[in-house]
Amino acid sequence: MEAMGSGPVPQMHGRELIRGMGLLLEETKALVPALAEARPPDLVVHDGTLAWWGRILAHRWRVPAVETWPNFVSNRHWSMNRYAKINPLSPCFLATMLRVARYLRSEGITDVGGFFQGASAARRIVTIPRCFQPAGETFTDGYAFVGPALTDRAFQAEWTPPGDGTPVLLVSLGTAYNDRPDFYRMLVDSAADRPWHVVMAVGDVDPDELGAVPHNVEVHSQVPQLAVLRHAHAFVTHAGMGGTMEGLYHRVPMVALPQMAEQRANADRLVELGLGLRIDPGGTTPEALWDAVDEVVADPRVHERIEGMRERMDAAGGAQSAADEIEDVLDRC
Repeated sequence: MEAMGSGPVPQMHGRELIRGMGLLLEETKALVPALAEARPPDLVVHDGTLAWWGRILAHRWRVPAVETWPNFVSNRHWSMNRYAKINPLSPCFLATMLRVARYLRSEGITDVGGFFQGASAARRIVTIPRCFQPAGETFTDGYAFVGPALTDRAFQAEWTPPGDGTPVLLVSLGTAYNDRPDFYRMLVDSAADRPWHVVMAVGDVDPDELGAVPHNVEVHSQVPQLAVLRHAHAFVTHAGMGGTMEGLYHRVPMVALPQMAEQRANADRLVELGLGLRIDPGGTTPEALWDAVDEVVADPRVHERIEGMRERMDAAGGAQSAADEIEDVLDRC
């Protein structure tokens, strides 16, 4: 059978990253004046990846900041720069950095590099276990790896598996770049004779584009992912960090089809730790996909390693540990 194709997916490096930085700068300039009118708090808690305004306001108010990081963090031992490439001599990059530096100076911030790294944060709370972070042992002072802070998402619908005991395969390419009718069609066409019950989240793709759907395949725009993962035996995923942590928490072996730079880093880490397999989303055949699914499910070493990762997640403490870290910062004020 033919390999599936794929349209271009924004990679968030190069020109796309520069454009994103420009948009973040404009958002920050708009938010800071509006939020600065509030009564100064004792502490600012903000997203470390995108909420630049949190760093600005903490500096203005002269209060500590706690940053939350839902993905890999970087230092001199390991950096996302190996995945997210950018030419530091690019005229567009230099112009954008000049704009950012001018704005930061207007706010009394002169350390541009430190600003981007979140170096002024009193604590950086990372919502993955330390053992999943590459070079995790080198992130010491100021970093707290608390693991995923999952809720039961009771507001979402429940999901009931088939009553005949057929193993469940969850397929989701995330919420941002899931316009892959060719991929979903390939799965539908190849699933009919497989001993699997397939649950697919296809986003905005019209189910009519997928043709006849066999009885052992469910097609939904969205699914209550945690509810399905509680019953799943395997997870075909784009390897976003949220879904990756959810799959590991529910002890589900994964087959990763990363589409973006960050997802490739996550997928590589899954493979490095023996928690799943990675295949190329641009050249995936039905045979390659199903062979990968069967392999991760049948390998007892994968299940053993996932069980160990779940134990480390539990030990990291999740939301309770994050709350303890925040209170510790407040106690030190």
